[in-house]
Amino acid sequence: MPNPLICLLIDDDQDDQEIFILALEDSGLNMQCVISHNASDALQKLIEDDTFLPNYIFLDLNMPRINGIQLLTEIKKNSRLKHIPVVIYSTSAHPKDKEVTQKLGAAAFITKPSGIKELSQILKDLFQTHVQPAY
Repeated sequence: MPNPLICLLIDDDQDDQEIFILALEDSGLNMQCVISHNASDALQKLIEDDTFLPNYIFLDLNMPRINGIQLLTEIKKNSRLKHIPVVIYSTSAHPKDKEVTQKLGAAAFITKPSGIKELSQILKDLFQTHVQPAY
């Protein structure tokens, strides 16, 4: 089996982190998940650690201090990071959030479902249809 793809999940909610990891495991996708609990931690991993470059980023919008839209803007301004597909993973289903994040370069927008099986299917569909890894 080839080496797993790496995704970075940036989400401040521990329950949502656990659901995401369980859904990823359930999906059967060959992917390893690294977690950042907030945007500052994610920026440190992404910018200060030259050895860390995930294939995908899953980003919550509603976080303290630096929100997801601010972090998405920073990621897309960085020449080393801007090619990484960023998938918004948020409780928000507001059309304005989808519009803004799409304009900023998000690859997809997932509204957090209530169950693991539903999220697992969403992840499988997402990767089988249109979101290709950064490398």
